[in-house]
Amino acid sequence: MIVQPHSDRSAANTVEQDPRWAAVQARDPAADGNFVYAVKTTGVYCHPSSSSRHPHPANVEFFSTPQAAAAAGYRPSRRASPDHTAMAARRAKLVADACRYIETAYNMPTLADLAARADMSPPHFHRVFKAETGLTPKGYADAHRAARLRSTLTQPGSITDAIYDAGFGSNSRFYEASDRMLGMRPKDYRAGGVNTQIRFAVGECSLGSILVAQSARGVCAILMGDDPDRLVRDLQDQFPRATLVGGDADFERLIAEVVGFVESPCVGLNLPLDVRGTAFQQRVWQALLEIPAGTTATYTEIASRIGMPTAVRAVASACGANRLAVAIPCHRVVRRDGSLSGYRWGVDRKRQLLEREAALQPDMPGHGVNQTGITEADVEQRP
Repeated sequence: MIVQPHSDRSAANTVEQDPRWAAVQARDPAADGNFVYAVKTTGVYCHPSSSSRHPHPANVEFFSTPQAAAAAGYRPSRRASPDHTAMAARRAKLVADACRYIETAYNMPTLADLAARADMSPPHFHRVFKAETGLTPKGYADAHRAARLRSTLTQPGSITDAIYDAGFGSNSRFYEASDRMLGMRPKDYRAGGVNTQIRFAVGECSLGSILVAQSARGVCAILMGDDPDRLVRDLQDQFPRATLVGGDADFERLIAEVVGFVESPCVGLNLPLDVRGTAFQQRVWQALLEIPAGTTATYTEIASRIGMPTAVRAVASACGANRLAVAIPCHRVVRRDGSLSGYRWGVDRKRQLLEREAALQPDMPGHGVNQTGITEADVEQRP
């Protein structure tokens, strides 16, 4: 029996109590990218999912990035890169298979069913799925089912048939979720938004005219331009059968909040949103919300972050489909060379927004984080 010195036992206990050690022991691919661990006796560092033999915890040191480990004198394990690539590919395939299964299943599979198909525990599968897609399994299923419902409601046939075709087992289950999925009754949706009331107001800011519109669920449009009448026509085109009502004095305060954020991003923006989009658009918009104020990301980087590195053009299209200027900060996405393009409300406005955020960044409370106040739930729960 080998008796370790007290200092070694103390170091081992410290590492064993660190939640990152549990991820290393589980070779958890969802932890890759969050940290690396280094081994003092070999001088190498590995990703959490590495298949290398586990070291003694007393010899382990954690670093937030590979660069930090390299700066401390460690070198990458020769097995780290192949392991990381193979595990990432396997994880992507498992999640892609789960997405296809969700899309083709008549009823929403349970988390336990999905995890069993992937040969993972439910909590582990939940983490891996969300890391790959940006959505929880339920969020992905809800978005897909909502998109299928919207599509079937535009086709001939009864509303009941459309409900069942979209995967609802009963009318009662659908009507419990109909407002969240459609923002209105299904017959009103089929009629192009008839009977839906949207309040709106147009204001002025240093970037020109700005329109803010709100449905019963939340802010559904923030539009910018040079011509107020054109903005109102754009709103009418988006909701052709809805009843548009000019905002009252209380609503004027809402547009003042949006204008205040445009003029001074440090004030933050905290609005209930009515966000509707495909599952892919939601993944892109969630990634946009995670870009810190005062910084930018490229379309290629966003595609990589959502686990679809070849979908650069689709990412650009999702940015262009965003109807909520500044609230969902598509202005923070730039080309690979840093140049500006593709902003729905004009490249000059995009440049001015970025310049303001960069200038105010040192004064922003908690700078380096998203300043909109919009949470993942705002995107995920409103397909």
